[in-house]
Formats: sequence, C-alpha cells, structure tokens
Amino acid sequence: MRIGKSLIVFAALLALLLPAAAQANKLTDAIQKRYDSLSSFQTDFQQELTNAASGSVEKRSGKIWFKQSLVRWETLKPEKELLVVGQNAVWNYFEADKVAMKYRTNQVFNSKTMIRFLSGKANLKEDFKIEEQGTENGLTKLRLIPKEPEPTMVLAYIWVDPKTSLLGRVLIVDFFGNGNQVTLTNLQMDKRADAKLFEFTPPPGTQVKDNSKQQ
Repeated sequence: MRIGKSLIVFAALLALLLPAAAQANKLTDAIQKRYDSLSSFQTDFQQELTNAASGSVEKRSGKIWFKQSLVRWETLKPEKELLVVGQNAVWNYFEADKVAMKYRTNQVFNSKTMIRFLSGKANLKEDFKIEEQGTENGLTKLRLIPKEPEPTMVLAYIWVDPKTSLLGRVLIVDFFGNGNQVTLTNLQMDKRADAKLFEFTPPPGTQVKDNSKQQ
C-alpha cells in the first residue's frame, strides 16, 4: 500500500508542532501558554528526507495550514502531493499519478501520543524525556527521547525561538536512522483559514483507493 511521505511525517511533526517543548526548563511556561492558546496557523516549509543507508537527501517544499484538528499539508516541489486531514476522513492525493488514498482518522493517528494531542490531553512528561542542548543560530535546541519509541520516531530534535516561543525547525529520526527535517518559515499564527482548505473531492479520472474500511 502506498503511503505518502507527507502522511508519514505529518503524524510525528504534529505531535511536536503543538506544545512539544512544554516541559523544557526556561521555555516551559512561555511555550505552553503560546501553543495552548493556538487556534490556527499557516506556514511555508522546507523538508529534507535523509536516507541513512545511502546518504541521499530528498528536498521538498510547500505549505501547511492548521486549524484545531484540521490540516492541509501541500507539497509543491519537486512533485505535488496533498494531505488533507478533515473532520471525518484523511485524504492523500498524488496529482501526477492521479491517485487518491482515503483513510479513517484513527488509522492515521494510531499512536498513543498522537491521540492525546488531537484530544487536547497531551502530557509530554509521560511520553518524552526532554533535554535542552544550547542554542543554534538564535534558536534554543531541545532533544526529545520517546519513553516508548515507535518505528517512525525513536528520537527528535526541535529548535524554538525563545523570543516568540514558536518552533522554527524539527528533526525526526526513525528506527533505521533516516532523518525527516522540516524547517518552518513565514509562520502566521491565528490566521483565519477557509474551511474549504480542509475538504477534498477527488478530481474526475482519479483512482480512489479506499482504505477506510480496513480494520
């Protein structure tokens, strides 16, 4: 079964993109307050996918919209891929292949950590050991070690702007040592997002693979 790279990275990134650094020393109160009050955002992203075995790096870029539990992750380069997390379903659309994959939301967010984030009950003290690792280019670097690692995330790093308490970069390392790094730019918080951004209807001629009925 084909699963888009946006879909794989999204689950781990969203878990970190919310109050991920909430337990980290001096930034604790500021980050927790900022992200607890966050209702929406939109941002440009640059993504680097590093293959640990070959050393090859694939670069991707696009835009992300977030509104409560609704997400639109639109990869524009090098090839178009669209991930829409709606109220009742998740769609992953590959324009060049004219293929759309449909999932139930609980199929995508089957992680214990992700369920907690989507329900607003995340408690990173239970799921991560968090270590502050100094600063890089004006951003505070934090190391996140999952207490119960999963194949898609055994280690993560986040970089936070101490002035705004907002994330600037995320690096996720999987079981095989592959790296997924996402850098956020032009981040706009609490910006009103059209509800239609979080809806998806397969274009005519699209092959739809409905995985929502799988157990």
